[in-house]
Amino acid sequence: MSNTFPCTIQCISPVDGSVYAERSATSLGDARTVFASAAKAQKKWANLPLAERCALLHKAVDHFVSVKSDIATELAWQMGRPVSQGAGEISGLEERARHMIDIAPQAMAQDSLPQNGLALRTIRREAVGTVLVIAPWNFPYLTATNAIFPALAAGNAVVLKHSAQTLVCGERFSEAFAAAGLPADAFQLILTTNDDTTTLITEGHHDHIVFTGSVGVGRSLQQADAVNFSGIDLELGGKDPAYVRADANVDFAAESLVDGAFFNSGQSCCGIERIYVHRDVYQPFVAKVVEFVNAYRLGDPTNVEVNLGPVVKTASADFVRGQINEAVTAGARALIDPAKFPADVGGTAYLAPQVLVDVTHDMRVMTEESFGPVIGIIAVDSDAQAVQLMNDSEFGLTTSIWTADIAAAEALSERLETGTCFANRCDYLDPGLAWTGVKDTGRGCSLSSHAYTHLTRLKSYHLRAQPE
Repeated sequence: MSNTFPCTIQCISPVDGSVYAERSATSLGDARTVFASAAKAQKKWANLPLAERCALLHKAVDHFVSVKSDIATELAWQMGRPVSQGAGEISGLEERARHMIDIAPQAMAQDSLPQNGLALRTIRREAVGTVLVIAPWNFPYLTATNAIFPALAAGNAVVLKHSAQTLVCGERFSEAFAAAGLPADAFQLILTTNDDTTTLITEGHHDHIVFTGSVGVGRSLQQADAVNFSGIDLELGGKDPAYVRADANVDFAAESLVDGAFFNSGQSCCGIERIYVHRDVYQPFVAKVVEFVNAYRLGDPTNVEVNLGPVVKTASADFVRGQINEAVTAGARALIDPAKFPADVGGTAYLAPQVLVDVTHDMRVMTEESFGPVIGIIAVDSDAQAVQLMNDSEFGLTTSIWTADIAAAEALSERLETGTCFANRCDYLDPGLAWTGVKDTGRGCSLSSHAYTHLTRLKSYHLRAQPE
């Protein structure tokens, strides 16, 4: 149902349940006006030389860097990430955005073809038009950056619809592009309700959509967009596995995988959610994991000594608690005593990290995306068994192999159903590599030069001189 009366959008802070930010929702009429003005602005923006567009975008990145500490505090209140870690998101934004800006000339370069006697024979890329970016709350700057900066560099206008949980982050993008001097309306923010956003998509005001979020919402948006001929990129989550081989450095693997599983309270699409360990190193690996997890400090994310904040909302914490309780009832063993984390209080978003063993793929915690601070660990007897279990998932975003044998890691990766294969690292996006996935993780691509293929259209030039 469309909003037919004024309504507000609220960010409820997981820190204390208070209303951190509240804004008036953008009406359907006003949103249609935004898209119309974006379409007009796009033509002027695209006519600017590429070098000039890139220079302005670098200035926007400069602005983000200048307010890094303020943003860290805002993130703590909006979605619970500790202030000790919040500034890292802007460092990541800088790395990704500058890379995508710098490769734009190469990515947008025309094809070099034999002229075959023609005056001009080539293929060029041009902007698709208006790109609608629908961004999530869990990494509110990084996920949006993946689409916004290359879309603008390519000459598109961008309309951003950010999550209500992190609506202040959307305003920070507007602030940065205004400070950089982008032409009016080339980048715009809308605060529409979810229903009105779907209506706008059905009406076809956009030329391309980039969405990051859940599988269910992704399917509904794809259906809404089916009446149009626009493109749509969907990153819909993961249940990312890791495999620790018998020759792995156990201490290194355990410490790295704990960070990959519990950073951001486990609320990462590419976070590690299940681990398979060769039986030869299973016991020492599990012992190290428990040691590292017990060292976390759960609490108020505005406290600089805290390194594990609440999950985004109480319902999310209850969902993970439900997965854990079901697994334990079915025979799993929980190795972390929640009593060691006194901030873990039922009915709140504060949730102690948990490590489960004796788990199976009959348990939801090993097959259903958790998006919280829990990890399940299974012992395996061979590489083949590990591969079979790693592929036993509806998702396919990343995999991670821990081994001294890089050739073996490469050979195993070729058998894995995934978008990115890691060896001896996890939970990191290299902006020079394509970020993509398979199965219910979605479709499309962000980052790398390949992202520009989704944000541009091809135009062929076949120009022949007329006879004298």
